[in-house]
Order: sequence, then C-alpha cells, then structure tokens
Amino acid sequence: MSRTVAIVGRPNVGKSALFNRLAGRKISIVHDMPGVTRDRITANCKLGNEPFEIIDTGGIGANVDASFTEQVRAEVDIALGAADVLLFVVDGQDGLTPLDADLARLMRRTAKPLLLAINKIDVDQHGPRAAEFSRLGFNDSIAISAEHNRGILPLVAWLERMLPAPEYDALAAGSDPKSPIKIAVVGRPNVGKSSLTNAILNDDRTLVSPISGTTRDAIDIPYERHGQHYVLIDTAGIRARSKVDNSVEVFSVMRSETSIRRADICCLVIDAAQGVTSQDKKIAGLIQEANKPCVVAFNKWDLIKERTETKEELTEVLEEMRSELFFITYAPSMLVSAKTGAELTRLFKTIERIRSESQFRIGTGVLNRLLAETVALHPPAMKGGKRLKILFGTQPDRLGGKIIPVPEFVLFVNDEKLLDQSYERYLDSKLREKAPYTGLPILFHLRARTARDKSNDTRGQKFGRHPETGGRPPTGPRKPSNKKAEKPRRRLGG
Repeated sequence: MSRTVAIVGRPNVGKSALFNRLAGRKISIVHDMPGVTRDRITANCKLGNEPFEIIDTGGIGANVDASFTEQVRAEVDIALGAADVLLFVVDGQDGLTPLDADLARLMRRTAKPLLLAINKIDVDQHGPRAAEFSRLGFNDSIAISAEHNRGILPLVAWLERMLPAPEYDALAAGSDPKSPIKIAVVGRPNVGKSSLTNAILNDDRTLVSPISGTTRDAIDIPYERHGQHYVLIDTAGIRARSKVDNSVEVFSVMRSETSIRRADICCLVIDAAQGVTSQDKKIAGLIQEANKPCVVAFNKWDLIKERTETKEELTEVLEEMRSELFFITYAPSMLVSAKTGAELTRLFKTIERIRSESQFRIGTGVLNRLLAETVALHPPAMKGGKRLKILFGTQPDRLGGKIIPVPEFVLFVNDEKLLDQSYERYLDSKLREKAPYTGLPILFHLRARTARDKSNDTRGQKFGRHPETGGRPPTGPRKPSNKKAEKPRRRLGG
C-alpha cells in the first residue's frame, strides 16, 4: 500500500529543508529566495518504524514567479490527490499570515488527515510563537526546526499514527526484484530533458516550459518498463559557469554534476535542431571524466525530419553530429522525439543492451592472445629510446555490486609512462572487436615491473608470462652442502 505524505505550504517556509531532513539527505535545493522548488520531488523517509513516501511541492499562493504559478499549482494539486496525509508547514518566525489562513481553508476541503508543522522554532524561547497558529483551528500541530533537527522524530511518530498501516505481499516479500537502473537525463538548458522524461512516463511529471532553467532540482522518479525497474533522474540544465545568473542556478548545476556521478548510466540529451554546441561537448566531457556509461539522444527529431527529404540526408546529419562527439565514440546515439514519442522503445532497448554487455568478461588466456596479436600488428612507438612492452593482461572481476559495471583491464608493462593516448585508443578499439561493450568506457590500469621482476628476468620475459612469477630464477653456483661427501662404493667382482 502506498503511504504518502505531501509537504505543502506557502513559499519559503522551509518545506524543502524539512523534506531533506526527513529524507536523510540533501535532495531539494534550499535557498532563502522564494519559489526555488517548482516540481514534485519524492523520496522515502526511513526515520520511523516503517518507511513512507514524502513529496516536496512548490510553494502555493504567492505569485513569486508568474511564469510558473499555474504549473506549480497543478503539481501541488496532483500531490494533494496522491497523498494519504498532508503536512502543512508554516513559518513560526513570520507568524500567521493571510496566505496561511487561505491555504488552511484549502487544506480542509481535501478531507484528508492533516498535521500542522510550525517550522523555525529553533530554541525553547521561540515556543510561545507557535501558539498564534491555534487560530487556524487544527487539532494536531507540532513545533519543529528543520534546520536544527528539533522535533523531527516526534513529527515522524505522529505521521506514522496518521498513515494507513502498511500491507505486505507475501509473494513480493519473498521475491528478488531486479535492482533499478539509475538513468541521469543530462544536457544543457531547454533541450527537452523534462519533456523526454514526461514522454517516457506518459505523464506531466516534471515542469516543461520554453523558458531555460525551468527544472532546478535533480528529481528521482521511479519507473517500471516491461518488468525492469528504473529511476529517472531529471536534472537541471548545465549552463556555462559564466552564464549562471544566481546562486540557485549554481546549486542546480552542482546537483546535476552530482547526478552524473551517482547514476548507473547517463542519457545525454542534445537539441538536434541546433546541433552539437560547445556546452554539449563540455557536458559530454563531464560524463567521460566520471567514467560513466552513456547513450546520446538527439531530441526533436520531428524538426530535423521536416528539413531532410531523404533517409540518406537524415543519416548524413546524424553522422555529422556524431563526429562532433568524437571523444565519446563508445556512446551509441539515436534520434528521438519527446513530442511524438518516437524511438523511446529503441532508447530503452539500447540501455538494456549496455547493461547486458557490461557483465561480459574476457578470459585471461583469450585476452593475452588478443594483446599479443594487437601488439604484433602495430607495435607501440619509441618514446625516449624505449618501447612499451605489455607483459601480461587480466580483467579483474570487479563488479562491486554495480548494476552496470565499467570494464577494467590491468596491464603489467615494463614502464607505465610509455603508454600514450593514441596507443590506448588503439588498444581500446581492438578490445571492442572482441567484446563491443556498447555504451561503456574501457579503463586501463597499468602496473610497472618491480626491481625484483627485472632481476629475475635475465633473458627477457616473453609476452604472456605473469610478471609476479614469470622470470626464471638466475642460474649460478650452488651453495655448498653441509652433508659430507659419500665415498664411491666398490663394485663386487671388480
């Protein structure tokens, strides 16, 4: 059974701070500027005996952002309809305002259990300020401080008493569901990230607007498709640092960059109508630096299709955009349309293929034969009078519980400084001929021979011999034995 608490109130009363406190981590952006939160943001609260879902909503009532007031109100209405309990938050420092009274009348119309949380009662001396809100006429109220963690556990206990009892499905409890794949939908502002998320969900889950910077928080949205569970992370558009207008946008960009690091796979959304820009390349660089699996979605295919007459012209446009992202050639790309929903099925098939191929491992024997053939076909260039020698290679089993692990290879070499980027790309391409590793970066970890290994290798180690046990021990005079030499026996009859 869904056990959901919607946090509602006017802008800037501390709803997001309380949401983060109940969630146990910083999810919503907290700022003293009203109207920062615009979307519905959900998380699980695990502070009580049984977990329940909490929803952070945008502030309602004050026209702090005329461009989004109607959409924010629609988001709040959806949250109110989905919630089992309403947590009405007011500001104990500001006191009772006419807007609080108007919202209280709106809350009563829902006929749902309601708890009044009087926030910003930071110290005991602020306690009398809470008495003013008794004029609202609610039976249940509690004084808290989200910032200073005062009254939070009593608040959780109160909410648990008001929520319906959890129901357990015996079959579900005994099953082992697939772990959700976290997909970070990233890109620069106004390329259609939120529209793509809504098209996948078939729901107006996130705010969509032609105004850049509509999405501010990184929103985690659970999603199930054909039995596989996902978490879609709709992020704020990543703008160039020089073009960030205020501190809220700074937090938004930082949160988006954090989402790249914690995601299992990144979906880089690019406006196909505008082509690949320098900012798109910078975001792709962030994904590459984080060593994350990636798929590139060129959105607004419907606009491109109108400008191309033949399939060949469309393919040429796509190839031209792909060439701009030459440094993440491992990432498959496709044309999609959030407006029409075209190619979304293909997008998820590609994600499933990436997950499947990430589990593939190359056997040590096969890997070393492949490396030997690769080096023989194209030996490394001389560098400082030395040439790179690959003595042994292995692919460690380092899945580490990751849903989409990145393939890693350990190469034992004579000198790790001799591997340049061009030869590393060459090794990368040859490995992909054996195992494509679609959408996955390949990581090489180099280990140089130790002095002991070099001293043992008097005749030079052959390729494929393990550096730890490869070289034969040096031959030389044996140590004198402590045993006395035995006299030769006399042969009878001799």
